[in-house]
Amino acid sequence: MQVTVEKPATDTIRAQFNYVLDTGVPLVRYIDWPEMEPHAVLPQYRQYEMSVRDGRPLRHTFDIDTHGFVFVDHVTHVKDFADEAERVRVYDPEVQALIKKHSGASDVIVFDHTIRIADESVQSLGGVRAPVKSVHNDYTEKSAPRRLRDIVGDAEAERRMRKRWAIIQVWRPIRGTVMMDPLGICDGRTIPRQGFILVQRRYKDRTGEVYQIAHHASHQWFYFPQMTRNEALVFKVFDSDASKTSRFTAHSAFDDPNTPANAPPRESIETRTFAFFD
Repeated sequence: MQVTVEKPATDTIRAQFNYVLDTGVPLVRYIDWPEMEPHAVLPQYRQYEMSVRDGRPLRHTFDIDTHGFVFVDHVTHVKDFADEAERVRVYDPEVQALIKKHSGASDVIVFDHTIRIADESVQSLGGVRAPVKSVHNDYTEKSAPRRLRDIVGDAEAERRMRKRWAIIQVWRPIRGTVMMDPLGICDGRTIPRQGFILVQRRYKDRTGEVYQIAHHASHQWFYFPQMTRNEALVFKVFDSDASKTSRFTAHSAFDDPNTPANAPPRESIETRTFAFFD
């Protein structure tokens, strides 16, 4: 189906973002654990209209340690992102090389892929998730080291944590052009170290944590409209080096006011990695 998209009149749009409210109550979600969902203590949100700037004209100015993200051309040779064997064989090495290039990491371990499709009928079949429409960062000071231990074991984690390490993610479309629910990302320099609200994510076999982010007027948002499968957003969600300008990156899917009425659902994949530095 052909969809006609009109270019926005300016390089900045106004869009609504869901920011968490700090109620002072510990927040808990249960993931893939339906019998425990009645015990969840879910975040409460308030929508704020924010300016979102088209980052394409500025793409060569972004730096992952300064802004928390980079936007890149990145040709992938993956044919079917749902094929786990192909992801391991083809995509994991592509992602490792990409992150080394843009972060300066000497070693990269891919440890997770999540496919998101903005189509409830597809989500109901399992194996995919919906886009996340709340401002968040995927790891906390506590959950990042815990996840490293989960993946590589205690002894290896201790060895790795003697030097700088980070969790860096790669986000890209997997089919067609993204015209619905684009990913917005906040300039890490504009996120004050306040309003980081911890949310536990309890699975049957482990407990994770994420930060939901409270609103702050200083936040400056970017997006990259009409992304294709050969473009990628690389962003950092944890850095062990507290001296870096951006250690976390607030991000969220959002409703683009320029989305055509007949736009196809967004289909994307996010890949999580550990990046290690000499």
